[in-house]
Amino acid sequence: MDVPAPNPTDDAALPAVVKDTARQHLVKQGASGLSLDAVARDCGLAVAAVEAAFPHRDDLLTALIVDAYDASGAAMEQADRAAADSGAPAGARLLAASRALRQWSFAHPAEFTLVYGSPVPGYHAPQDTVGPASRTPAVLAGILRSALETGELIPPRRTVPGGLLRPEALELFGGAPAAPFSDIVERGIVLWSSLIGLLVFQVFSRTHDSVLDEAAYFDHAVAVAAETVGLVVPLGEDDH
Repeated sequence: MDVPAPNPTDDAALPAVVKDTARQHLVKQGASGLSLDAVARDCGLAVAAVEAAFPHRDDLLTALIVDAYDASGAAMEQADRAAADSGAPAGARLLAASRALRQWSFAHPAEFTLVYGSPVPGYHAPQDTVGPASRTPAVLAGILRSALETGELIPPRRTVPGGLLRPEALELFGGAPAAPFSDIVERGIVLWSSLIGLLVFQVFSRTHDSVLDEAAYFDHAVAVAAETVGLVVPLGEDDH
C-alpha cells in the first residue's frame, strides 16, 4: 500500500516538507543561496507559511545543520554499537564507525558540505548545534576510552604537553587519564581532525586523480591516523 506524501499545509508536516525542499536547494546551489522565498515557492506555499515554521533563513539553516550532525552521528553510533556487540576490538570499531561516516558523507554530500565545508557567510551557529556536533567526537572518545580500559593502546613515544585544551573537551572524554596516556584527548583531536580532513578530500574529489582505490585508501589512512593515538586498526593480512 502506498503511503501518501505529506501535506505541506499540515502544521505537523510543514517543517519536514520545508527542510526536504531546502536540502534540494543545498544540492543545486549550496547554503549561501538558500532563501525562504525560494523554498516557499518550491513548496507551493506562501512565505508567511514557511516563516511560521522557520522565521528566518538562519533558523532553517540551523535545523538542517542539526539534522546533518544527528544523522551522521547516528550512523557512526550504530556502526560502533554493532561492532562492539560482535566483540570487535577497539581498532575494528574505529574502522567501522569511520566507514559509516564516509558512507553517510558520500550519500549526502550537500549536507556534509553544510557542516564541514566553508562557513556560510553571515551565519553564526547557535548553541543548539553544539550537542549534535559533539556526536562524532563522542563516538571516537568512547572507542578510545574502551581501548584504554582494555589495554589496547600503545604508549606514545612523544607526549603532547598539557594545558592546551578547553575544559569541555576533557569533559567529553571523562577527564584526562594517567600517564602514559595523559595526552589521549589531545591525540584524539588529531585523530578526529584527520578523519574529517580525509573525508573533505574524498567528498570534494581532491584525491580522485592521485588514488586508485579511494575506499581502500580510506581504510589505510584511518589506520595510519589511529597510530597517533596508539591504536591498531586491523586490515587483514597487512597486520600479520
